[in-house]
Order: sequence, then C-alpha cells, then structure tokens
Amino acid sequence: MTIDFYNQHSDAFYSDTVNVNMTALYNEFIPLIPLTGHILDAGCGSGRDSAYFIQQGFKVTAFDASEALVKKATLYTGLEVSLATFDSFDTKLKFDAIWACASLLHVPSPLIANTFKRLASHLAVGGIFYCSFKYGDDDINRGGRFFTNANEQRLASFIVNSNLSINKTWITQDVRPDRQDDKWLNAILIKR
Repeated sequence: MTIDFYNQHSDAFYSDTVNVNMTALYNEFIPLIPLTGHILDAGCGSGRDSAYFIQQGFKVTAFDASEALVKKATLYTGLEVSLATFDSFDTKLKFDAIWACASLLHVPSPLIANTFKRLASHLAVGGIFYCSFKYGDDDINRGGRFFTNANEQRLASFIVNSNLSINKTWITQDVRPDRQDDKWLNAILIKR
C-alpha cells in the first residue's frame, strides 16, 4: 500500500524532496492568495512547501497520511502537522487556498472525484486550489506505490461535482535531476 511505502522509505523520500526548487510553481500560486491568507497543505510530505509558505507570511495548516512523514514535517516546519488521509481530514476552517502538490495522484481514480469535492468543501468561495499529477490518462502501480495519472480531460472529469473550475493548466518536467523524463500536469482551480 502507498502509505506503507512512505512510512518505510520516509528518510529517502524526505531527503529526495525537501530541497527541491519549487519556485516556478510557487510563482504561479502565491500571487493568487491574499497576503494574510490561510493555506491548507494537503498531503504535505516532507513539509517543504509548508515551510516556504510560512516564510512568506501565510498561515498554514498541513496534514499527511504517512505517520513517518508527519513526524519529519512537524520537525522541519515547526507546525503541528496532522496525521490524516484526504477522507479523514476534518476541520471547520475555510481556507483561502489548498496546495496538493503530487499528493492527490495517490487517490484511486474511482474515488478521486469525491476527494476533490470533500477538499473543496474546506475552501472559501473564490479560493485557489493547486494540484499536480503525473501526466497521462491511466492508473499504474510502480515501486510499491499507486498512481492516478491525469491529463487535462481527465482532470476536468475529476472535478465535475466539486464546485471547482479550471483556471489554468500547464505541463512541466520533473525538477529532480534523475526524473527529467517525467512530465507533470499542474492546475490552478478556483472554487465557485
């Protein structure tokens, strides 16, 4: 199971991702959020992005499904990162933005529309939702992890009943040196 993979390989995953330069993605996302905005980092992994958002002056709430990564992200960010899945995360808060970088891709495709709907319920009207998927139109198992890939059409089908609309999509190469053949679909969604 994917969560088991991250629990067992948390040291390697942390060291592979915590220092990756995400500036190009941040530059698409941050200008869309109010200066004092509250961001939900959904599936925060190492805590890299949460730490950056805090440094920029945003309020951040973060969760991850891997107990080992929650511990690492808590130490790295100083936040009290919650141990939760997309389906178990619950709050009465409404966020100005949701950041789901390379995390929703682990939700099986038959369940992902409901996951988008559930997460969007935590987003204020007019709020921004960033997500990214490996580019494709299939589901795969690779190296002990499950991936739901997405292209523009598949993403549109995932969000049909979520009150989210696509503002922008773009394709990038993986920024990690050993993964430059991997393509990513990035999307900025807006809550209606």
